Amino acid sequence: MPELSNRTATFTDSVIRRMTRISNKYGAVNLSQGFPDFEPPREILDRLAQVTNEDFHQYSITWGAQNFREALAEKQSRLMGRKIDPNGEIVVTCGSTEAMMAAMMSVTNPGDKVIVFSPFYENYGADAILSGAEPIYVPLVPPEFTFDPDLLEKAISQPGVKALILCNPSNPCGKVFTRKEMELIAELAIRYDIYVITDEVYEHIIYDPYEHIYMATLPGMRERTITCNSLSKTYSITGWRLGYVIASPAITDRVKKVHDFLTVGAAAPLMEAATVGLQFGDDYYAGLKAHYTHMKDLFTDGLASAGLTFTKPQGAYYVLVDISEYGYEDDEQFCIDLAREVGVGAVPGSSFFRENVNHLIRLHFAKQDETLLAAIDRLHDIRKLKR
Repeated sequence: MPELSNRTATFTDSVIRRMTRISNKYGAVNLSQGFPDFEPPREILDRLAQVTNEDFHQYSITWGAQNFREALAEKQSRLMGRKIDPNGEIVVTCGSTEAMMAAMMSVTNPGDKVIVFSPFYENYGADAILSGAEPIYVPLVPPEFTFDPDLLEKAISQPGVKALILCNPSNPCGKVFTRKEMELIAELAIRYDIYVITDEVYEHIIYDPYEHIYMATLPGMRERTITCNSLSKTYSITGWRLGYVIASPAITDRVKKVHDFLTVGAAAPLMEAATVGLQFGDDYYAGLKAHYTHMKDLFTDGLASAGLTFTKPQGAYYVLVDISEYGYEDDEQFCIDLAREVGVGAVPGSSFFRENVNHLIRLHFAKQDETLLAAIDRLHDIRKLKR
């Protein structure tokens, strides 16, 4: 038989989703894969029930249903402080995962380089490789996960750099980039003439006093920013796989074509139902922030009561816990033992870092109170794993 693709030969399965399977195997409280165990907004579910008996069962427009794009454009125009054209600047995708892949394939050529901050969401490196590009990693330094401006400029100034990927707020470390940091990145992007591809799926999950800054709103960045986003986290519909790209018309035209040949289009009935959510007022997003702030406080207070050392998230819904004291050289084995012996599912931190980091694990807190309390109760037994 002919050999398989060299490009994908080094790929493994997703460590995050592998940890979900391990959690299920041992009956652990699954705090590994970041999805909630509470229902989406009732208005969205009620509209979905109606849609099943209406005429939304065939292909929609390839780049997204007209009413969905118009509702999205109105929402994001309000947030970003500028008029977004629903016809020329938006492509609806099958989740932000496809949005990122379509963005990468639209702007990079084989041999180009792409800057990725480390720690990073595990798909970014794979996206670069599948696009034929080479990822160049720049470290974010704990505990505040700041970056060295000189190191960043050294990376960006290399020959062949085409784009920078920016996850803000960050998965897995919960960092919210400051305005000063964003302006520095923008300045370097303009100086060295590169694109910035943003992953902003946690834009509404921000904790005081931090604020979300949209890269595309900074001076000179509208034409070189490709915003990738999703409805998954904001409306608790991770299984619906509805994402989108917002970019200048020239970039959007290319993304439309890539998206067409990747997936044809997002699910028509789900776009119709989710349009209701896009039309929510500001009170919904204030309630979402309050809800996640409550969950963060409940969970981090519980971790502290269990004597654990952890990062304090500024945004998103993840915590990195330091497991140095337990004597493990292999953080994945620690996570397997944690699921089996303690009954809590986590993700090994090494799957997010380019650097040799194996003393951190990621937990998420997008769960109901009773789920988080059950996990905290089990985590009080974590020291049974100490070697």
